[in-house]
Amino acid sequence: MNDLQKKIRGRIQAAQRVLVTSHIRPDGDAIGSSLALALALLDAGKQVQVVLSDGLPANFKYLPGAELVRTKADGGFDLIISVDCSDLERIGDALDGYHAPDIIVDHHVTTDPFGTLNLIEPEAVATASVLTRHMREWGLSITKPIAANLITGLVTDTLGFRTSNTTPESLRQAADLLELGVDMSTLYYRSLVRRTFVEAKYWGAGLTSLERADGIVWATLTLNDRKASGYTGKDDADLINIVSAIDDADIAIIFVEQNANKTKISWRGLKPHVDVSQVACQFDGGGHKAASGAELTGSLVEVRERVLAATRKILNQPH
Repeated sequence: MNDLQKKIRGRIQAAQRVLVTSHIRPDGDAIGSSLALALALLDAGKQVQVVLSDGLPANFKYLPGAELVRTKADGGFDLIISVDCSDLERIGDALDGYHAPDIIVDHHVTTDPFGTLNLIEPEAVATASVLTRHMREWGLSITKPIAANLITGLVTDTLGFRTSNTTPESLRQAADLLELGVDMSTLYYRSLVRRTFVEAKYWGAGLTSLERADGIVWATLTLNDRKASGYTGKDDADLINIVSAIDDADIAIIFVEQNANKTKISWRGLKPHVDVSQVACQFDGGGHKAASGAELTGSLVEVRERVLAATRKILNQPH
């Protein structure tokens, strides 16, 4: 073990009450990583709370340990761990009244090292991959329920091992986790394929809004779309993965209206030379070369114009 791993192991072994948190609007990697780490800490005899500002999305409530998730922390903690979160602000209000994380475990290339101990491995396909690499070094076991959560993180962040950053290591990790008895086909179906009727209606509204110009394809989801479909989330229900499959585009974007003065943006780079984290960082967002996001203040129309203009500039850069 290197010095950082020894320090993380020491902090974990010395702690009795641990808070695990992640980013707002948690995705499969945020949830899978949080639950995997929490279950391992429970197995090690710790008291654990998983605190997510936006709670647990309904489509992940089947995961082992889902009952641990809460939106507010209760009591004191001698260790706070953040997983899959690139900056302190993206934790939301989960840590209101508490100090910044003691340990950060993440894989985003744009991550701000806002913890005391920062384990950031941008080459990893998911934070779940980082945990799979190191949990045993920290004295934590990986059982079947923990493996189910780790595989969920791996599968969702690689879109079923389809993203360009998929590595032999990530596939070996999945194979090792499968050997613990995980039903990967069911996890794959429930996390990537299965959709509710409401989500499908929400997608329909977004697909109706599709536009394309200058190598960019984009869709818009408004507050009215959310209300009309009955969708209760504040995200795009993974519509970005559909838009990203459209041919003859270099970048795909989804605009999701959060309220009258705030819009969430998701970018996907569809060609090897495109780095969408560059444009996301211009708007105080971040992520990866091929997948990034941000949240901007301003009306939906204003934000869309600003983002499309900045994205066009990225595409026009020589490569």
